[in-house]
Amino acid sequence: MIVKKLYPWQIDVWHHLIADRNRFPHALLLRGQSGIGKLDFAISLSQALLCEEADSQSEACGKCPSCGWFEQDNHPDFRLLSPEQTASKDDEETTKSTKKKTQIVVDQIRGLSDFLTLSSHKSNGMRIVVIHPAEGLNAAAANSLLKMLEEPPPNVVFILVAHQAQKILPTIMSRCQKIDMPVPSKEVALTWMREEGVDNAEALLDYAGGSPLLAACETEDGALASIEICKLLSLGSKSDVFQLSSVCLPLGMENAVNALQKWCYDLFLCHFTQKVRYHQSHQSAVQKLCTQLKLMALMDFQKTLGDAKKSATHPLNNELQLERLFLHYTQIFK
Repeated sequence: MIVKKLYPWQIDVWHHLIADRNRFPHALLLRGQSGIGKLDFAISLSQALLCEEADSQSEACGKCPSCGWFEQDNHPDFRLLSPEQTASKDDEETTKSTKKKTQIVVDQIRGLSDFLTLSSHKSNGMRIVVIHPAEGLNAAAANSLLKMLEEPPPNVVFILVAHQAQKILPTIMSRCQKIDMPVPSKEVALTWMREEGVDNAEALLDYAGGSPLLAACETEDGALASIEICKLLSLGSKSDVFQLSSVCLPLGMENAVNALQKWCYDLFLCHFTQKVRYHQSHQSAVQKLCTQLKLMALMDFQKTLGDAKKSATHPLNNELQLERLFLHYTQIFK
């Protein structure tokens, strides 16, 4: 596990949390939108809290035995729980990646029992559990975690990372210190992206909804495809259904539906505010389409996209599905 440096927009939150590391809360909830570095922050924070020789900024030294264990991904006082851990080798071979794991299950939480009852490798040392994403806890796992939070073991810190905190049990949230993780300003995000060597940074950042890490992960092929998709969608009722389908098919069903949802969100937003969120370089085209829009038809189409998103990972005929979606899209205009 290679721990990254803090992102520039996280420095203030870091200083706030680390100021009194000797009286750290037993549970934290880091909440905020995807792609702003919450998990990286949680892991950096964990390494710093366990580091034996933290520097003057309370960041991990990167040299002590504790930091060495982190880099080797086998720190005895750290656990990271995520849905990916529920996927077995047999599962992966039989599903051929058509089914994505989305839940943290109760056996993973119960598996913490031994970890929580053992002593730290250091006298009076700390142990840390990071759960990501916390909204991925299924009902049984959430109730099992709640029991642990109600009677927290000594010197154990739970760090929950959530993209959709509203889906977490209120009783779990009430036992956590809630930290709203910042979204960087556009200027700060663009500066960071350009330093990372990201081309077309501004367009990608807009398309990612202001999340720089999501934008930076966009491949060149995906960026070019999104530009082509926007050009075709800009034609409204005259959009070429088959051409749209052929452009989107290589992206995968989930990404194709995401692209349509973002475009329709901007149509809806522009209808009421004359502004867009994801397609600022296509704002004039979106504004023009709004004059041709059938609002009730758009709302019905958004529901259809939501249903399509739920079945996006199923091994269905994606090409046929996409053609039906794009045909439906052409019908939301006058």
